[in-house]
Amino acid sequence: MKHRIIASRFGIQIVLGAIVFVALNVFNVPLMWVLGIGIGISVIAGKVFCRWACPIGLVMGFMFSKGGDEAQSLYMYHKVGCPIAWAGGLLNRFSPFRIKRNKDSCIDCGLCDKACYIPRFNEGASIYKAGAVRPTESYTCSRCLKCVESCPNGSLSFSFAPIRRGD
Repeated sequence: MKHRIIASRFGIQIVLGAIVFVALNVFNVPLMWVLGIGIGISVIAGKVFCRWACPIGLVMGFMFSKGGDEAQSLYMYHKVGCPIAWAGGLLNRFSPFRIKRNKDSCIDCGLCDKACYIPRFNEGASIYKAGAVRPTESYTCSRCLKCVESCPNGSLSFSFAPIRRGD
């Protein structure tokens, strides 16, 4: 079930992005409401708004999806001026819903790092390697969940996982 949701992320983003766009432009919902809701979601789930509901993120993601790693790095720069992206990025480390790795079932295959765009731009980042910077807690992680989807044995999950010292 969860992999179907992850695989449907683009469709979900189209629907939610359209809802946000219509709310702002047809129903004249104040932008501050959208900002408040987006930041509120970030408190709980981190930077999910960018990849799951943002209409601008949808357009930028579509434009840059065909351009490889260089285009992906440009995708990251467009979010510099977005307050929801800032709040979500800052809250990635502290949100109670996070990408969690089960160390006991992980086979260290590295498919998660290949699916994640962050290790491609930061050599010291890895989802599974001991002592590495965790991309899932990075400011730039937009919780696309491609890492979770790529795991062959389900060792990664996006779930409630309170922060503990030593994680």
